[in-house]
Amino acid sequence: MPMKKKMRPRCAGHGVNSRRGASKRGAPAAAHGKTKSRQERPAVHPAARPAPRKEEAPLLPTGVQTLAVTPDEDGMRVDRFLEARFSSLSFSHIQRIIRKGELRVNGKRAQPKDRLASGQSVRIPPLRLEAPKPRAESSAQDKDRAFLKSITLHEDDDVIVLNKPAGLAVQGGSGTTRHIDGMLAALTGRDGQRPRLVHRLDKETAGCLLVAKNRFSAAALAKTFRSRAARKIYWALVPGIPKPKQGRISTFLAKEEREEDSFMRVARHGEEGASHAVTYYAVVESAANRLSWLSLKPVTGRTHQLRVQMAHIRHPIVGDPKYFSIENWELPGGLQNRLHLLARRIVVPHPRGGTVDVTAPLPPHMQQSWNLLGFDARRYDPIEDAPEA
Repeated sequence: MPMKKKMRPRCAGHGVNSRRGASKRGAPAAAHGKTKSRQERPAVHPAARPAPRKEEAPLLPTGVQTLAVTPDEDGMRVDRFLEARFSSLSFSHIQRIIRKGELRVNGKRAQPKDRLASGQSVRIPPLRLEAPKPRAESSAQDKDRAFLKSITLHEDDDVIVLNKPAGLAVQGGSGTTRHIDGMLAALTGRDGQRPRLVHRLDKETAGCLLVAKNRFSAAALAKTFRSRAARKIYWALVPGIPKPKQGRISTFLAKEEREEDSFMRVARHGEEGASHAVTYYAVVESAANRLSWLSLKPVTGRTHQLRVQMAHIRHPIVGDPKYFSIENWELPGGLQNRLHLLARRIVVPHPRGGTVDVTAPLPPHMQQSWNLLGFDARRYDPIEDAPEA
C-alpha cells in the first residue's frame, strides 16, 4: 500500500511570514528573525509619530530688574503694575512673587493692593518670560470684535465707549461665560496691550461703558474715577412722582447675603461694612401721576446704588429684579418688566487732554415705554444743574 504523506503540524506563530521565508533558500532564519524584530518593535503608524520639535520661543532677559514707576502709573496697584509690565506673567505667579517678598518697592516688601507712586523703584526678581507670540485669529475672536465694533459709541487711540446692551454681563461670574471683559481680548493691539474696563455696570443696566485701550489711559482714567471727576448721568423709570421733584439722597449701604442671593440695603452710619452713597435726582417728566422719568447723577459709585436708593424713597426702578415687585404697583399695559435704567451719558477728562462726552440712546425696551408714555428723549434734562459733589 502506498504510504500516506505525513503532514507536518503547523507551528503556532507560523503564518504568511514563515512561508515567505521558506520560498528563499537560506532565508528561513532571517525571516524568523524579522518576525521577532517586529514583535519587539511594533511598527509605528505615521499619525502616531511624534511631531517634529518646534523651535522654542526666545526668552526675555531673566536677570533682576529695577523699574521706575512712571507718572502714568502713579496710583496703580502693585499686582496691576506687574500685570501691565509683564502681560505673559500668570496671576498666580504675580501673587507668589509678591507674597514671598521677592518684589520690593523702594527696598521694602509690598502687598498686592498697595498703590505705587511716581518715581518709586520696583525690584523685579528673575523671571522666565516668553517673547510675545503672534496672536492666533479665530472665528470666535472675529465675532467678538465685530460685536464690540457694532456697539461702539466712541473710539480714539486711548479710549472706547461702548453702548452695553441690557442683559449682557460686564464681567464673568458664577455661570457667566459671555461678558464684555472676555470679549475685549479680541481688541488686543499689536503692542500686546489688552483693553481693560475702567468702571462697571450691572448686567441689566444698558448704556455707556468706558474702556481704556492701553496702560497709560487706564491709569489716568482710574485716577479720574477715584477723584470723582467723572460725571455720569442715568435715566430711569419709576412708579409715582418723588417729592420734592429734585433732591439729594444720602445713605449708607451695606451688602447682605441670603441663601442663594445677595443684595444691598440701607445701613446705619458706622455699621460694619457700610459705605456712604450720594445721588442727585430730578423728575424730567411724569405720566398721569403714575410714572416718572428720572434723571440721576451719582456722586459715589456703590454697588446697586441707584437701585437701592430709589427703592429706599419708595420709588423703585421699574423692572428691577431685586428691588421692585410689579404686583405692588398699578402700571399701564405694554411696559416690559425689565430694568428701566440707562447709563445715559458719561463725561470724563481725556487722558491726553480735552474731554470725552458720550451719550447712549434708549435701549429697545425703554424706547417702547417712552413711546407708550409720550416721553420725548430730546427734552431738557434738569439734572444738568445739579451739583457735582
